[in-house]
Amino acid sequence: MKLLLTGAAKYTEEQLHILKAKGFEITFVQNELEKLDIDCSQFDAVVCNNLFLHNPPEEFTNLKAVQLTSVGFDRVPVGYFASKGIALFNARGVYSAPMAEWVVLKILEIYKSSAQFYAQQKKKIWQKHRDLLELTDKRILIVGAGSVGTECAKRLHAFGAKILAADIYDKGCEYIDEFHPMEELSDILPTADVVVLTLPLTEKTKGLFDKETLSLMKDDSVLVNVSRGPIIDEESLSDILAEGKFLGVALDVFEEEPLSQASPLWSNPRVIITPHNSFVSDGNTSRLFSLICRNLAEFDFGKTTQ
Repeated sequence: MKLLLTGAAKYTEEQLHILKAKGFEITFVQNELEKLDIDCSQFDAVVCNNLFLHNPPEEFTNLKAVQLTSVGFDRVPVGYFASKGIALFNARGVYSAPMAEWVVLKILEIYKSSAQFYAQQKKKIWQKHRDLLELTDKRILIVGAGSVGTECAKRLHAFGAKILAADIYDKGCEYIDEFHPMEELSDILPTADVVVLTLPLTEKTKGLFDKETLSLMKDDSVLVNVSRGPIIDEESLSDILAEGKFLGVALDVFEEEPLSQASPLWSNPRVIITPHNSFVSDGNTSRLFSLICRNLAEFDFGKTTQ
């Protein structure tokens, strides 16, 4: 089987040897963000992220399986692959732990006023703050109770918080105290002290958190987004922040990346911005490679597709 690997993931020589031992003839292309100058019809399988944003899937006429290095499916032609019988695997679970750790970190930074203490340290100012908060008994709503949401619930539950979840399906997570279908989102948002967005980007979720939805949240609540930027209407968020709403907002993803320097979000003291970095971890490489090996090794490349 001919396998195309792109620079969306890093591979050691040992890992490449393992794939070859499983019967794969490997072609490696570092830059997947441009049109490939090779014969794409030769490949049985591809491991990539943004490859099909720049290369027509129709050129991969022998393709049987695609393994994504990302969790989201929003950068691939899902409908086309389904119509051609091409198997599509994502990186579910690979980045969940570091993303959940990032969520906990940012909530605590806001609750413990870390930015103020860092600023004081630079100026050598000794000044106590008496308005710090704790997570105990706070109501934390996780919108999207998938792999990332579950890992967030697991960690936040340990702080003594009450964990609520809104999703399409109730997966019966032991760390979630209260489950609500998405249809009840507008009813439970006003009750949440912290709202964490970990849901996928779809036609239904794009712009879900517009001004009307954001207005439902408590004035002193915290909003955290590690899902996809377009789920939040950034103009509405900027407007509502200007009105004084939110104790703090932590954003790792944006409608357009990099975030424009003209965005008012940069300069708002109640907003924490990181450059789509929450998924980064020293454990990702091994988890991703294990997933790639498992999915490709177990896949039946003998069946007819296209």
